[in-house]
Amino acid sequence: MAQSTLLVTSALPYANGDIHLGYILEAVQSDVWVRLQRQLGHKVTYVCGEDAHGAGVMLKASELGISEVALCEAMYKSHKTDLDGFGIGIDQYHTTHSDENRHHVERIYKRLKAAGAIITQTKQQLFDPVKGMFLADRFVKGSCPNCQASDQYGDNCENCGSTYEASELLEPRSVFSGTAPELRSVKQLYFDLPRYQNFLEQWLEQNRMPSAVRNKLAEWLEQGIKPWDISREAPYFGFEIPGHKDKYFYVWLDAPIGYMASYQALCDRSDGEFDFDKIWSQSSTAELYHFIGKDIINFHGLFWPAMLHAAQHRLPTQLVVHGYVTINGQKMSKSRGTFILARTYLEHFDPDFLRYYFCSKLSASVDDIDLNLTEFAKKVNVDLVGKVVNIASRCGKFIHQHFGGRIAEPNSEHLNLYQRSLSDVEAISKALQQFEYSKGCRLIMALADSANRHIDEHKPWATIKNPSQREQAHQVVSLGMNLFRIIITCLSPITVNLAHRCQDFLNVPSLALQALTAPLADHVITPFDHLLQRLDPKAVTAKLLSSGALMDQPTHTSSQPQESNTSNDKPKSSSDASVGSSSTKAEIKIDDFAKLDLRIVKVVSAEPVEASDKLLKLTVDIGAGEQRTIFAGMKQAYPGEQLLGRQLLALVNLKPRKMRFGTSEGMILGAGPGGDEIFVLSPDEGAAAGMQVS
Repeated sequence: MAQSTLLVTSALPYANGDIHLGYILEAVQSDVWVRLQRQLGHKVTYVCGEDAHGAGVMLKASELGISEVALCEAMYKSHKTDLDGFGIGIDQYHTTHSDENRHHVERIYKRLKAAGAIITQTKQQLFDPVKGMFLADRFVKGSCPNCQASDQYGDNCENCGSTYEASELLEPRSVFSGTAPELRSVKQLYFDLPRYQNFLEQWLEQNRMPSAVRNKLAEWLEQGIKPWDISREAPYFGFEIPGHKDKYFYVWLDAPIGYMASYQALCDRSDGEFDFDKIWSQSSTAELYHFIGKDIINFHGLFWPAMLHAAQHRLPTQLVVHGYVTINGQKMSKSRGTFILARTYLEHFDPDFLRYYFCSKLSASVDDIDLNLTEFAKKVNVDLVGKVVNIASRCGKFIHQHFGGRIAEPNSEHLNLYQRSLSDVEAISKALQQFEYSKGCRLIMALADSANRHIDEHKPWATIKNPSQREQAHQVVSLGMNLFRIIITCLSPITVNLAHRCQDFLNVPSLALQALTAPLADHVITPFDHLLQRLDPKAVTAKLLSSGALMDQPTHTSSQPQESNTSNDKPKSSSDASVGSSSTKAEIKIDDFAKLDLRIVKVVSAEPVEASDKLLKLTVDIGAGEQRTIFAGMKQAYPGEQLLGRQLLALVNLKPRKMRFGTSEGMILGAGPGGDEIFVLSPDEGAAAGMQVS
């Protein structure tokens, strides 16, 4: 694979408050991808920094009775400490309140002006007659003109995401005096965004981004974009516009240029290793990836590329966009006690736990991620402790107890199984490269399941008692350790601290993908020590949430499909779409439950339904040689072949249902919130097809 040069950025955290878990999601998403690309041999630089300017910083500094500069310096240290605590490997963490950023902001402004992209217009701006000052966007609050949500700032709505002028707010009031502001005329500078309408339409077609993001940006373009107000009246914390006394650059003009400033700072201290123009010039062959939240796609998907184009700079290669973080199904809220700071989490729990949980939920879509604290503890205990670390524990201890800590020279069966497992590494790597982290995590856990199953089937603790089978036992646990090495190498971009501990345990110089081409042979590992501690679900809730702030909201689903006339297989009514609902259905009696014929079934064939986004066509053996066809809505979680030969739990006396694709003769039982997060229910080892479950 040819080496690529990549620059990766996370959105700049705002310097008016501490980092919360919503931002940690983005930082983890960025960091995992950076670490993976380095594993694959690419040259990757990761930059970020403080978003230091604007009215929000002014308000917080005033509230604290300190200067804006002092606030930014304190937030810089706080944010950097939190990001370091979560293992976020940023190469250059800088600030927009810097000489580098001032240089590039003024340089780009001059280029925009020379290109005729800066225009002057008179606008009606809100003025506080009590304070005697024009009000910047964040100095005004009111109701959103789009969705009527109350208590919104004068630039964009946190509820619906729409952007607007402060003068468009309903019932506006000054945050300083609380009075209704007046409209007064003032001349402001604008970036002539409509001039670049055609360019933006073409750019949207070429840029790689989630379809939902592209559709939203296209919708804004279709509605008609307006000139973008890039100036603010004094008082304002930021850079004064050259040639315009008491006018300052709007924070959203200099914030994305902060990516450039951060990279410039890295170049200046690198002794020639990094070159600004090789990344940011129009002729650059490097790739540029912006990881952002869905609330700021208008700035990164419209204003920023148009500004780069007008200033003769290269464009982003891809926008990687994620949704919001909710806690137990509800928005983060200080009043509800669900606003969790990064620092609060780090005081109590291993950062790897949250890194893994977020990755197990993240996909290439922009869906919101729910941090369900009960599920969080269970996923850590089941996946990381019960599956992954369990392999190291049972095999590592056994090898030291019986074989002096030495992994065996592999025999032919050992080599064949090892090589077969390497094919999974390619699929895992591909999923992570495509930002399908949840799929990658599922594949890793499937490999861990396979390794544990192999150990269980060969029972080395029993065969070691027979001298003639001693070597066989050694091969089984040695293969287990080699599979563990594959698993932890694949996990290493995600669980950074665990990977370091496992590297020491395996006694290897690195956890590199390239090193997996051959298994460890005649190799001594260190004595096993505890790698992870199980989580207490009650402790998680008690330490992260205010007492009694929220009730847990369980999620559940079955894989019985809903017939639909659309290719998306959407439920026909809201009552069909009750995934995650906290409402209680009508009570049933034990006699009603006894009518259910629940059986262990074996999957004979599994085929994705081409005309459906969600359905699999399964042929299952329900016992006594009888086979049934079941359409199950789990295509996103199990593409098909993963279920072949598996034993599942099914309801076999469900009334057959005619669908567009055929007749479904039962229901496969599963759990999870839906989509690619469905987990089939498998019986204990030894269960046979046709066995009834009561």
